[in-house]
Amino acid sequence: MARLLYRLGIFSAGHRRTFLAGWLIVLAALAGVALTSMRFSDGGFEVPGTEASEALTAMQREFPSAADGPARSLQLVLRATGGDKITSRTGAAQVASALDRVRAVEHVDTVTDPLDAKQLYVSADGTTAVATLTFSGITDDNAETVHEDVVAAADQIRATGLAAEVGGTLASPIPEILGPSEIVGAAIAFLVLIVTFGSLAAAGANMAGALVGVAVGILGIFASCALQPIGSTTPILAVMLGLAVGIDYGLFILDRFRAELRDGRTVTDAIGWAVGTAGSSVVFAGATVIIALAGLSVVGIPFITEMGLAAAFAVLVAVLVALTFLPVLMGALGHRALPRRRSTASSRDRVTFLDRWIGLVVRRPAVTALLCTAVLLVVAVPVLSMRTTLNTPGGENPQSTQRAAYTIIAEKFGAGSQDPLVVLVQSGNGRAEDSLTDVTAYLKTFPGVAQVYPGQINNAGTAALLTVIPQTGPLDDATKQLVRDIRAGAGSVPSVRLSVTGGTALGIDSDEQLSRALVSYLVLIVGLSLMLLIIMFRSVLVPLIATVGFLLSLGAGMGATVAVFQWGWLDALVQAPQGNPLLSLLPIILTGILFGLAMDYQVFLVSRMHEAVARGLSPKEAILDGFGRSAAVVVAAAGIMTAVFTGFALSPSSLVGSIALGLAIGVVADAFVVRMIAVPATLVMLGRAAWWIPRWLDRVLPHLDTEGSNLRSTAPAPERSKVKPEQLTSTNAG
Repeated sequence: MARLLYRLGIFSAGHRRTFLAGWLIVLAALAGVALTSMRFSDGGFEVPGTEASEALTAMQREFPSAADGPARSLQLVLRATGGDKITSRTGAAQVASALDRVRAVEHVDTVTDPLDAKQLYVSADGTTAVATLTFSGITDDNAETVHEDVVAAADQIRATGLAAEVGGTLASPIPEILGPSEIVGAAIAFLVLIVTFGSLAAAGANMAGALVGVAVGILGIFASCALQPIGSTTPILAVMLGLAVGIDYGLFILDRFRAELRDGRTVTDAIGWAVGTAGSSVVFAGATVIIALAGLSVVGIPFITEMGLAAAFAVLVAVLVALTFLPVLMGALGHRALPRRRSTASSRDRVTFLDRWIGLVVRRPAVTALLCTAVLLVVAVPVLSMRTTLNTPGGENPQSTQRAAYTIIAEKFGAGSQDPLVVLVQSGNGRAEDSLTDVTAYLKTFPGVAQVYPGQINNAGTAALLTVIPQTGPLDDATKQLVRDIRAGAGSVPSVRLSVTGGTALGIDSDEQLSRALVSYLVLIVGLSLMLLIIMFRSVLVPLIATVGFLLSLGAGMGATVAVFQWGWLDALVQAPQGNPLLSLLPIILTGILFGLAMDYQVFLVSRMHEAVARGLSPKEAILDGFGRSAAVVVAAAGIMTAVFTGFALSPSSLVGSIALGLAIGVVADAFVVRMIAVPATLVMLGRAAWWIPRWLDRVLPHLDTEGSNLRSTAPAPERSKVKPEQLTSTNAG
């Protein structure tokens, strides 16, 4: 592999105009397709294969009109103040005035009167009434504006003496891909590059390569909308990962290029060596991330598969850019990639600090390894109280009028009144109506059922719908148990079969399926990635240590996410709503992404140690040598990733913010604690055993030469390539 990549690097640099034009053409073509085909789906989280989703499919088959879904609607919650009754003469007049106000809002089609005896919707204590507003002519463009107009009308109603809140939502806003906080994170990453390289030109080339990769990746994802619309959060995850890994992969190759220049190689040869050695690590690291992301497909949930494949595509583009576009920039830079002052006090201080760091680790390996493990376990403690849900009842913002309306209705009309269970009754004899009385009586026998309401019967008479109001809310364990109990007794009523669906049941089933899928997903990605790492390091124990370290980093990232987004820490800094259960898809997405990134640091740091072992150094000397050669750039790479992810962690979207925060903390834990302390300490304690591999396994595994051993012995001379040295050294001034 090293020789192949060596030649690819030299070929790319020798045909700068061709590769530059090629990437620009790809960029322009994808932009043209994306601009004409970009479409977003409604953002719904469909989880096929669950009992609730199968029952929903059956319901839509039996009741075709249900497939169209209900009309867009909102709830106007009106509550009398000062202890008055909303049903009093004064209250009724205020309600009538309030309804007139919302009827005047554009696109409002109908408004129910909650005091009308035919559609009475008043709480038992007579203080609260709920009107339902339906709309017509709502589009993606005007939905948010219409919702704001209704909220403004509610503000006017409050001035008349009634408390008014608006429940529900009309729009699902698309989170911004690059907001102010994300741009600040990218700017900090650029500053880290400048400090690391000591060269504005090198830092600019690194950032330029990353931005080209992100642009191609995101435009490619948008272009795929020509085939099928994508979810609104799909491109955000791809941008976040594409930018982070794009900067890091460029950093590792550029750092190796600069090291080879310092060793006296020509620009041509230095490019080849950088792409052949560091590029091999980039390929393996990128392959690990891609496996982890594409592996999300095995979960069998469409929106997770879409997010994983889109992010995997962005990472693939980042790898290709690093291997083919970055050599073009390195060839143009030449020796300008090096700082004008080849050695500075700051760089000596940094090396001295890292030397002392690793010196302490190797002197006290057992103590440092145990201390790191203890710290990460403490940070992971909040995971024990983690709660997840597919959708947050009442909306994710606890301070919104939507949540206030939900809370009032839950208090006045029952916790389960807004999240009923839908029971599909299917008759085996074609007379579902005859069984409704028995089914209703049977459902009322379950503990936790507040009320059962009869629903419609299909035209064939073979199926009917019943609405079951639980006594508890959709996230309560009692509601989950009620769903299980009804399903367990689905055949208890003769001649009919009962199925439970509805939003609450769908959420419960999806949450449980995601939890089960996480285990099988971990087995898959860990197994495949272990195979890659064993091939790369020719060791059994090193990949196992890497995996254990990843689990500690994952625990720390998840623990911090629970503390911030569920417990409500850092409320003053985080824009996204806090205090809610985490989204069900967060653990599995965070697991896949962080596993890939953790293996990146393992590859970049330990590959240098493996190189030293291959050169004949003792295990301890190899650790010191490899750490000294790679630690500084790993620190910079981790700092860059942390800056990028922290920018996204400040997103107003709770999904984007929670994923980014988990990644930011996970990267800090993995790079600075696991890879730079725990792993070297463990390798010291294992000694030569760390690099042991059974002979039979060593024979059957392919030898890919990721450290460039073949280059040292038989590297082709630059003169034999198609590149003329003067093509690459004309800009070597400085």
